Amino acid sequence: MKFTAQQIAEILDGVIEGNPSAEVDKLSKIEEGKEGSLTFLSNPKYTPYIYETEASICIVNKSFKANQSLSTTLIKVEDSYEAFSKLLEVYNEIKLDKKGIETPSSIADSVKMGKETYIGAFTYIGENVVIGDKVKIYPNVYIGDNVIIGDHVTIFAGSKIYSETQIGNHCTFHSGVIIGADGFGFSPSDSGEYSKIPQIGNVIIEDYVDIGAATTIDRATLGSTIIRKGVKLDNQIQIAHNVEIGEHTAIAAQTGIAGSTKIGKNCLIGGQVGIAGHIKIGDRVRIQAQTGVGRNVKDDEAIQGSPAFGYNDFNKSYVHFRNLPKIIRRIDIIEKQLPKNEDN
Repeated sequence: MKFTAQQIAEILDGVIEGNPSAEVDKLSKIEEGKEGSLTFLSNPKYTPYIYETEASICIVNKSFKANQSLSTTLIKVEDSYEAFSKLLEVYNEIKLDKKGIETPSSIADSVKMGKETYIGAFTYIGENVVIGDKVKIYPNVYIGDNVIIGDHVTIFAGSKIYSETQIGNHCTFHSGVIIGADGFGFSPSDSGEYSKIPQIGNVIIEDYVDIGAATTIDRATLGSTIIRKGVKLDNQIQIAHNVEIGEHTAIAAQTGIAGSTKIGKNCLIGGQVGIAGHIKIGDRVRIQAQTGVGRNVKDDEAIQGSPAFGYNDFNKSYVHFRNLPKIIRRIDIIEKQLPKNEDN
């Protein structure tokens, strides 16, 4: 799909310098721009490339003034980085704008479906499911009975949404996401065998939640596992039964959160973090990558290590740890210089 400089300027409320009829059908970095591509200039260190780029259109800040001749058409905006991001959103909406129901697919008669819905081939949708407006469900998705899905939700191929799950508006689930599988609940017997504890709760996901590929969120034993508004989850994260994650918390890949732990608002959790069960993590907490958390964490703490302790204390201790061989050698030298104890 091609766009002209005039069309792009109207979307971005920008001012054109050059050819308003210049056309683009792809995006590029400014240093790799070719004819027919759109790029942008935000970082001043890339300014020299604007005089060399072959890109047909370049988005720049209004403050930019060329001191050499240009072959590219400029679109001047208040903030070129923000404008380019907005354009990517528009482009993505157009690219993913699918509608209709593909075949084969299995949709129960009791399903209530909103307007402008897309259902991809080989999708299964169970009994009493409610689907909002402008929902996109890509091929090979499974949606169990009694699931509720809000408006403007996108579920990419191969995802599995178990029964009773509730999903808010403007959520995105990437491929392979599994929502509502049983929590890890087993009761050991005196003989060493395990009996399964039925997991009869559900998962509630509020508005504007993004979930990365192959992330799993277990249903509650009783009650609900809850992902609050605006949470962002990376790929390959495990969230156990009855966990609650507060609004606008972001969690990086390969993190595991054990059952019944409560995480506050606006937290940042790095990759490969392990969080024990039945603990409480406060608001605005920062947890560095590969940290092991086994205790309650207060608001605004920054922690690192396994087991975790204060981030600044960890850094100070790590300096000594790295120097430990030198320290041991110095102790050995000092001990050799000391008078020998006759009792030894």
